[in-house]
Amino acid sequence: MKNISKKTKILAFLIVIIIVIGIGITATIGLNFDLRYEQAKKIQLYLERNFEINDIKEITNQVLPSQNVIIQKVEVYEDTVSILAKEITEEQKVEIINKINEKYATTLSTETEISNVPHTRGRDIVKPYIIPFLIATVIILAYMAIRYYKLGIGKIIAKTIVLLVIAQATLLSVMAIARIPIGRITAPLVITVYLLSLLGITTYFEKKLKEKKKEEE
Repeated sequence: MKNISKKTKILAFLIVIIIVIGIGITATIGLNFDLRYEQAKKIQLYLERNFEINDIKEITNQVLPSQNVIIQKVEVYEDTVSILAKEITEEQKVEIINKINEKYATTLSTETEISNVPHTRGRDIVKPYIIPFLIATVIILAYMAIRYYKLGIGKIIAKTIVLLVIAQATLLSVMAIARIPIGRITAPLVITVYLLSLLGITTYFEKKLKEKKKEEE
């Protein structure tokens, strides 16, 4: 038991350190957002014909070699290309358009405007998930209160909530420290950690419930 207690203390200490460092990084330099959610520049070009994403990617690699670029087909007929990058200067825009004209024999105007894409706040990203998570958590807490009532309803609910909060705080702190972008992979990671946390706490409660029943017998 002493070994387990010592391991638990070490783990708790490490988690606290990770969360504190994560909070510090988030407060100072902020989280690292995927380009889709970061402040960026965009140009949208109507080619009036089918085109290959790889062709446009090859052009942007030449003109914007050190940048992450998102290229998408838009509109119903997929004859318009959207090019999103952290920074696109007027000179780079003209060079991209000229290369596309050369590649596809189009007559795109170099007067196309560069659009400013605003930064998406973290709260706006998580907003659609808040209500479903709250509903799921309330249902789970109700089930646990019924299933493990012999262990004390108040303790069961409190421990479950604390574990879920700590698990999510640890995940976000690790993402902040490792500079993992907040984007498409964030929701799957949050859900995975949420489910693993529930699995861990229910396994713990099941063990305690069996011990309780043995004592009663």
